[in-house]
Amino acid sequence: MIKTEKLKKIYTTEEIETTALDSLNLEIEQGEFCAVMGPSGCGKSTLMNVLGLLDNPTAGKYYFMGNEVSDYSEKDRAQLRKGNIGFVFQSFNLIDELTVFENVDLPLLYLGVSSDEREKKVEAALERMDMMHRRNHFPQQLSGGQQQRVAIARATVADAKLILADEPTGNLDSDRSDEVMNLLAELNEQNTTIIMATHSPHDADYARRVINLFDGQIVSEDMQEGFHV
Repeated sequence: MIKTEKLKKIYTTEEIETTALDSLNLEIEQGEFCAVMGPSGCGKSTLMNVLGLLDNPTAGKYYFMGNEVSDYSEKDRAQLRKGNIGFVFQSFNLIDELTVFENVDLPLLYLGVSSDEREKKVEAALERMDMMHRRNHFPQQLSGGQQQRVAIARATVADAKLILADEPTGNLDSDRSDEVMNLLAELNEQNTTIIMATHSPHDADYARRVINLFDGQIVSEDMQEGFHV
């Protein structure tokens, strides 16, 4: 599903040049659950941005679903993201002015799905996350765990093949964190590919593969059983 060859990302300002990714080679198959770990500044978020087609690499090649996408324009990247990639962020990134239902509906709206089909899909996604009873609430009326459930519903409503989760439990207590991680594990059991950046060894235990980054390079990889739900 994903392959990178000598991937580089360099950020340049007037005063300094920073190498965030340094000749990184990586392959991830459909259906994997990978945790990306490493200290702050090691390149985790940069890697997630490149893999999520939010940014282009400075050099090297990136293959997504068999297509070489390193030089795609923003328009082409946005088109490829639609329906293929869902994002779950530490800060939830819900739109405060929209209800729970409307937040989850957004990806389908962008895809041009009919209103009847959208309603069915949104309701199914909210049911799966046990959030239908909150469909008419606004994000600020929800707990952190509930907001993250809505964010996962939004990420999965269009049947995305890949979920990118960047510190998905960073703003949650331990009980809510376990809820979110169990939801991600359930999605993975249904063959959704999940790549998660995390500082948490506990969260990383849910993954079947742990990739350790340091200074923009992969320094080790570990295979593990992962949690089964």
